[in-house]
Amino acid sequence: MDCKLRAKNCGGCPLLGLDYAEQLKQKEEKVRALVGKYGPVHPIRGMEQPYHYRNKVISAFAPGFGGKLTSGIYATNSHKVLPVESCLLQDEVLDKTMQAVRAAANACRYQPYDEDKGTGLVRHCLLRRGVATGQVMVVLVTAQPVLPGAKNFVKALLAEAAQRGVTVTTVVQNVNSRKTSVVLGEAEKVLYGKGFILDTLCGKTYAISPRSFYQVNPAQTAVLYGLAVEAAKLTGKEVVLDAYCGIGTIGLTAADHAKQVVGVELNRDAVQDAIGNARHNGVKNARFFAADATRWIGEAAAAGEKADVIFMDPPREGSTPEFLASVARMAPKRVVYVSCNPVTLARDLATLTKLGYKAEGFTPVDMFPHTEHVETVVLLSHKKADSYIHIDVEFGEGEGKIPVDSIAKRAEAYKPKEKVTYKMIKEYIEAKYGFKVHTAYIAEVKRNLGLPMYDAPNAVEELKQPRKHPTPEKVEAIKDALRYFAVI
Repeated sequence: MDCKLRAKNCGGCPLLGLDYAEQLKQKEEKVRALVGKYGPVHPIRGMEQPYHYRNKVISAFAPGFGGKLTSGIYATNSHKVLPVESCLLQDEVLDKTMQAVRAAANACRYQPYDEDKGTGLVRHCLLRRGVATGQVMVVLVTAQPVLPGAKNFVKALLAEAAQRGVTVTTVVQNVNSRKTSVVLGEAEKVLYGKGFILDTLCGKTYAISPRSFYQVNPAQTAVLYGLAVEAAKLTGKEVVLDAYCGIGTIGLTAADHAKQVVGVELNRDAVQDAIGNARHNGVKNARFFAADATRWIGEAAAAGEKADVIFMDPPREGSTPEFLASVARMAPKRVVYVSCNPVTLARDLATLTKLGYKAEGFTPVDMFPHTEHVETVVLLSHKKADSYIHIDVEFGEGEGKIPVDSIAKRAEAYKPKEKVTYKMIKEYIEAKYGFKVHTAYIAEVKRNLGLPMYDAPNAVEELKQPRKHPTPEKVEAIKDALRYFAVI
């Protein structure tokens, strides 16, 4: 199957002219060449129908014939827009939806944005579809906050979509006034519907907003996440850390099989979506934090936090040496690395191997047929010792023997300190000073002193809410308690 846009330098699917079986072979061989020395590479998981799999479409507006606007994608290495009526990779429902958007925009006489002159109104259109639910989202990106005739646009869009057999669930205006190639701006206004759509993946329902990260190939995502959870070998007793968690898809998929799931993600909007998704699905054993994954896991490891299994799903740039070192400090039994770039996967595997982990096996997954990209799932387990040394030790008095008294003294010196709890601190202060202090006050003082607070997540959450700060008297009392328990 071929596409006329390839001759116009589209570049969206460079492998389209290659037989699909050969595409899969090349991708599998690429993964094997890069990581095969670390462990066995299993057969790649491809698609039965490798077309029209993308549930997300981004189109740029441009001037068309007769003063009307058109839309499409940028030609390779240029800002020239190639008009697109249909695409072999895009969901066919979204092709029809984009036709309706163009018709409605032309009916309202909207002008395309000119990035050189800074004139015009409409810049891009982002479309999403929940394949399992059939719900459709339209996001119109404008260069200014005011959308003239917004109600008329929505009315025209719904009518044009209905004529094409498409039901639009929600319409959102996104405002991006910056001179940038980034598609979405920060400000949004819901013009119709609720501003999000729902989709179902691996038995869980997810709310997808305009800026949510959500895999674009739902069929292969189910395969990818299924392999990841299977590799984790969960029994229901494990504490699981989902690093780079996005809207919580991997963590929530694993939650049914784990004791506790903790997700970490830098994007605050994604974390809010993750919390909402957990609530919507009735998942009560998952918590999500908005933080840089490398910094969070470093502080958690320093505080003695442990995880039995860690899921890693980093961006194409891969992970960082600091993050991987902190993973080793947390000493999980298993690490499941979900990679979208075998080059950075190979680099990170070299580090993890030095840190004592061994790859048990790799499974490539073709998430993006007709492109050069390939995902890979790998399970890493902590290495077992290659050999053992047997030493006989004789205790007692005399030459060559180890005195029992010295063993006892060393054991006492290295005896683990009792964990200091917030309850102990509060009881100490009440007994000595005669007043009570709130857990959030203790957390605030600890934070100001640079101490970890991950053993009091509720207190950390409360610190985000507007409240009074502790008085100087209470601050000194808390510091006194921390000194008493040798925390500082």
